[in-house]
Amino acid sequence: MGASLDAIAYVHQVIQTEINSVTDNPVIIPDENKVISGGNFHGQPLALVLDFLAIAVAECGSISERRVYKLISGQRGLPPYLAPDAGLNSGFMIPQYTAASIVSQNKQLCTPASIDTIDSSNGQEDHVSMGANAATKCFRVVENVRSIFAIELFTASQALELRRPLKSSVRVERLHAEVRKIVPFLAKDELMSTHMRNLRNLI
Repeated sequence: MGASLDAIAYVHQVIQTEINSVTDNPVIIPDENKVISGGNFHGQPLALVLDFLAIAVAECGSISERRVYKLISGQRGLPPYLAPDAGLNSGFMIPQYTAASIVSQNKQLCTPASIDTIDSSNGQEDHVSMGANAATKCFRVVENVRSIFAIELFTASQALELRRPLKSSVRVERLHAEVRKIVPFLAKDELMSTHMRNLRNLI
């Protein structure tokens, strides 16, 4: 996910620059002691990077979902769907379905808003950035990726339990212990939406 982290750092830099910039371009008439606001601001710098941010974050979610898929695929000595009794239980099939559907929605949300502009006010308004739309779409992508990460955390914790008595790294085991405070190991099928919401809140 290094490329996404680089993109996030770039977006942060642009947003910081814009927040600290003066974009009004006033007309100053010293003889009359007047300053007339030109209002020549434009949201394009933010619109472009918010579209970029949505793509970068969505990619993190896409990678996360692929890890979930690998964990439930019955490989690496793990049972299919991470179900101890896979013949009678669906295990983690539905959480993976959920993550995949969220990833697909993110792909739709990542169509850039900044490529769009429509004249209004009888041609008085010209090119617009659609930055607000880019921001609201980006926010939805970020919230969606939190849900995908929660599903991965849920799935990975189940896989770790199925590998016992083997242990992972100190940091992973510490995180696993935090997960286990709010989500149990699932020996059989049960309603999983509450567990996913609880892990989403943890994230």
